[in-house]
Amino acid sequence: MAQNETPEFYQNVVVMRHAERIDKFDPLWVSKATRPWDPPLIEHGRVRAFTAGRNFRHNLEFRFHRVFISPFLRCIQTAVEVIAAISAAVDEPTALTGDGIAIDPSKLKVSVEYGLCEMMNTQAIKLDVVPKDGNWGFDISACEAMLPAGTVDNNVERVYKELPQWEQPVLHAWARYEQIVKDLADKYPTENLLLVTHELRRPIFKKDKSFIPAKFEVLTQTGQSGLSYFMPSPLSNGNLV
Repeated sequence: MAQNETPEFYQNVVVMRHAERIDKFDPLWVSKATRPWDPPLIEHGRVRAFTAGRNFRHNLEFRFHRVFISPFLRCIQTAVEVIAAISAAVDEPTALTGDGIAIDPSKLKVSVEYGLCEMMNTQAIKLDVVPKDGNWGFDISACEAMLPAGTVDNNVERVYKELPQWEQPVLHAWARYEQIVKDLADKYPTENLLLVTHELRRPIFKKDKSFIPAKFEVLTQTGQSGLSYFMPSPLSNGNLV
């Protein structure tokens, strides 16, 4: 780099889907649940989320500054495990989840964002589990109380002040997902972000491995569930992945 040349910096934004939810593995869970629209993770999902967080900690070439989370329980629980792995004061190589792990809360700022919530329509949520009184029961304070102590940013101004309306068309949800990622990235341009959400992806590379930042896709295939991630390629130059 020339002496007077300004170094080039990139913002990294990682979009992460929640881990495995219980209603995909226990068909009877819904009939017993008090909140059938808001399933928790199975234990294996917690383990997978913690493992993903550990991989982020050890294998990414950058560190996260902020985490934004959908208010749905499966996303909160996924984020709890990831945050514990990333922020652990001492890395515990034998730990399977974040239970009992001391963290350094100064490593991450964490917030719940309504704009990252599930698609609010029958393509994502079965009509027979929708709350009949229209009260979804999502309270930001209650959601944030589940997060590791000291990590919540109480000064953050949320992009969405409330949940999107029920029966939101798929195309509107698609546009919301894409816009919320851009809005959060633009709001914190000097920070690397981790977004824990639902059905969202976009193709990054063609088959010949050339870079193409295409539009986001909403994942709506029945039964599609589970957490996955990949290591950013140097070709991505820190763009949205």
